[in-house]
Amino acid sequence: MERVSTGISELDAKLSGGYPKGRAILLTGTPGAGKTIFGLHFVQRSVIDGKKCMHIATEESPEDILIQAEILGLNLKPYLDSGQLRIERVFETRTESAEMSAQLGFGFETTEINLLEQLKLVPDDIDVVVIDNMGVFALNIDVKEFRDILDMISRLLTSKGCTTLMVMDDAAHNLTHGIAEYSAYGSIKLMMKENPYTGVRERYLDIPKMRSTKLSLELSVFDITSEGIKIRKSGSKNE
Repeated sequence: MERVSTGISELDAKLSGGYPKGRAILLTGTPGAGKTIFGLHFVQRSVIDGKKCMHIATEESPEDILIQAEILGLNLKPYLDSGQLRIERVFETRTESAEMSAQLGFGFETTEINLLEQLKLVPDDIDVVVIDNMGVFALNIDVKEFRDILDMISRLLTSKGCTTLMVMDDAAHNLTHGIAEYSAYGSIKLMMKENPYTGVRERYLDIPKMRSTKLSLELSVFDITSEGIKIRKSGSKNE
């Protein structure tokens, strides 16, 4: 199966070259585990490789995303300016809708159908889609409805040939009983926990599922550096 680089060389090696092309991958994790940074690496490498990308930002403005990427040495602005990268302003749309509903005296509910309608408008020449964070669309709906939405998103983007990274926070993932795992072609879990040998909290990466890929069951320790994600080699210091 053809692969698309994750933008992190050590992760590419673990995935036989990268994410399976044209499939939807789920990335979950606790706050501060590095979920958004994994997505930024994926976008940065994809645009460098000449792919057209769309980043659907549900929790940050495009300006904040560009700043965060630049801090990590991932300069996305030239690709945004050239049109090779599109950052959709879902965050502003959600907050503006919430504010309007509050002013009118209505309760606000996340409108998942708007995301589906927006994804239907993804141009046919888009190669890579990152949705960060899917968790906001899990609020106020039951698990079955959320599963149906995920299935539709995965099927829609796969039919367009997009390699998709669906980022989801652990709180929403647990709230929906991990149902997103079944809709995704593969899944990656990020976590933070104490190293039993050093007593120091560290970040860990687990790949419980990736179809068409030979996987190791070993957890990997990684760091967030000034150059982004660095996955340590097995047996390295502090592991």
